[in-house]
Amino acid sequence: MESTGIVIIGRNEGERLRRCLLSVVNRKGLMVYVDSGSTDGSARLAKEIGINVVELDDRAPFTAARGRNKGFAYLMTVSPDIEYVQFIDGDCELINGWLESAQEFLEQNKNHAIVCGRLQEQHPEKSVYNRLCDMEWNGPVGDIGHCGGIFMIRKDAFQGSGGFNTELISGEEPELCYRLRAEGWKIHRLEKLMALHDSAIMNFSQWWKRMIRGGYGAIDVVHRLKQSGNLKERIPFARQTQSARIWTWGWLAASFFLILSGIMLAGMVGGMIGMAAGIGLWLCQCVRTARRPRALGASWPDALLYGVLTMVAKWPQIIGHRHYFHNVKNKAKSENIEYK
Repeated sequence: MESTGIVIIGRNEGERLRRCLLSVVNRKGLMVYVDSGSTDGSARLAKEIGINVVELDDRAPFTAARGRNKGFAYLMTVSPDIEYVQFIDGDCELINGWLESAQEFLEQNKNHAIVCGRLQEQHPEKSVYNRLCDMEWNGPVGDIGHCGGIFMIRKDAFQGSGGFNTELISGEEPELCYRLRAEGWKIHRLEKLMALHDSAIMNFSQWWKRMIRGGYGAIDVVHRLKQSGNLKERIPFARQTQSARIWTWGWLAASFFLILSGIMLAGMVGGMIGMAAGIGLWLCQCVRTARRPRALGASWPDALLYGVLTMVAKWPQIIGHRHYFHNVKNKAKSENIEYK
């Protein structure tokens, strides 16, 4: 795979990084590991395995976008003739045969800038949050609106787009895909398994912080793209951010109205009925949300788990929105929100 370079990014991934590096080290082609201030010896480990290392300085916030851009720049410096670049995170393991399949697809489909494949959670049995991630990764195949952080991209498309927006702490992949689609490029997901992912989210606190981070990144992407005025495509996260507002403050207002109306019409019994109606509305939306993973093959218990946690996630996402607007108002820089 001499025409393909590989960029691995990571921060304190420990044993996960070792597995990641070993999954790519014997591939043909140039590869680089970009470390974001790890304190667990990650950079040293990569050097021992025989992989080129770029260490980010701490004069700017550590973000995935910044790390990937630095890795891409390194590849272009040492091997500018590379045609394709595979990005992979340090908590993932690349599957044998993926690079060949991805490169073959891009060679045969000149209108596509990015190709990704199936991403599978490595240990969904270890926690409900890992299992939730496994369902999140199970997206549709074919041409898609955007992908996650594990994908192969044409060098020319990446350079032409300007790469990732390094000011984003999350949501940088959909934002990049949006700009590529606006330029006429396509994004594709193959049915083939691409990589194993180890979320390692073992408790509610980690998951909550991850949702805050997601909410922050989502509203950031929406506002930046709206302000750019380049609205040729549907803005990623627009529906998600609207849904978070509807099912938090909007739902509370509607429930309060139902309870108050019930009290006025039938006293405390009416108020209880109004409360039950509000709760029932929320539960119905949980079931409605569960239909997506169920349609993609999840069991009903797992699908309902997905529905409930997706609805609960609206609250930390709203907290992320508030953090974002606070920073905008005070002209503060975005700080990465770590959850593991």
